[in-house]
Amino acid sequence: MKRLATKKTPRNKMPSQSVPTLTAKGFLFDMDGTLIDSRPCIELIWRRWAERHQIDFEHIMAVMHGRRGQETIAIVAPHLNADLETELLIAEELISLEGTTAIPGAQHFLEQLSSNEWALVTSAPRDLALAKLAFVGLPLPQYLVGAEDVTQGKPNPAPYLQGAALLGLNANQCIAFEDAPNGIRSAHAAQCQVIAITSTAGHDTTGLADYQIDDFNHAILLKQPSALGLSFSK
Repeated sequence: MKRLATKKTPRNKMPSQSVPTLTAKGFLFDMDGTLIDSRPCIELIWRRWAERHQIDFEHIMAVMHGRRGQETIAIVAPHLNADLETELLIAEELISLEGTTAIPGAQHFLEQLSSNEWALVTSAPRDLALAKLAFVGLPLPQYLVGAEDVTQGKPNPAPYLQGAALLGLNANQCIAFEDAPNGIRSAHAAQCQVIAITSTAGHDTTGLADYQIDDFNHAILLKQPSALGLSFSK
């Protein structure tokens, strides 16, 4: 059964039954797990890397989602050269995109937006991000914040602050779409409204997302004269 969009609700209150409508000046999108499902590819590559370096793969899985490769490696293998190892992982992923798919509804949703109404905010490097989007047939962004564009990645708010700035906006004027806890924390800390996409990572475990939906088939874009509206369907 498909889930309704759900708003975080104080424990002593029952959730509202009304369908919410949010407004914003711009949209900010994470990529992996939000616009595309690249889990089969990413997890296979990281599993091979873990085997080569004799590192517990489950430990990697616990920290990697939503983080830049360098930061993941610094956590799980501080004795290695994180920049070099990340370059090798990226090179492998660029030639191993099979199995990567678009999140349901993502293409239609993005195609309704003008290029100056949205930006991509991803922990992947630019070249890899563009290759993945092209592979699944999603629109390419005019504005992109990639791994090499920030000195502090998610969960730091810097990526989302920079993404909003590329649109000429403050982050609190934007709605961010995320899936992983690190990304949700990043967008929330930047003061974006946050929509959690749950089809890959499951329900928001941080309690910080404003609403959560399975995928973009449940997101309804409402074009307004001076803002973008967002509503939800069953």
